[in-house]
Amino acid sequence: MNTLLLLLGMAAVTYPVRAGLWLRGGQIPPRLKQALDYVPTAVLTAITVPAVLLHNDQVWLSWHNAQLAGALVTGIIVWRTRHLLWGIGGGLVVYALWRVWLA
Repeated sequence: MNTLLLLLGMAAVTYPVRAGLWLRGGQIPPRLKQALDYVPTAVLTAITVPAVLLHNDQVWLSWHNAQLAGALVTGIIVWRTRHLLWGIGGGLVVYALWRVWLA
């Protein structure tokens, strides 16, 4: 029953947007387009922050949190270089070394 309600709720939210765009001839209003530019960042943040900061349903801010160290280094590398692959590689290296040395 909960799954059905979830699906109906998602349909109720997305259908009017799709129908509105279809009625406008497929033209996305500039303000909506600007707002949609932030969706990937919001989704990525919503996925990664709980994975990095939560351990056994508790906030884990510790020097032993290798995921946090890797995520911070990844963010700094991508911010400074604008190269996602370099950031991912650097974050993985820091994560692996952190796990070996401190965890």
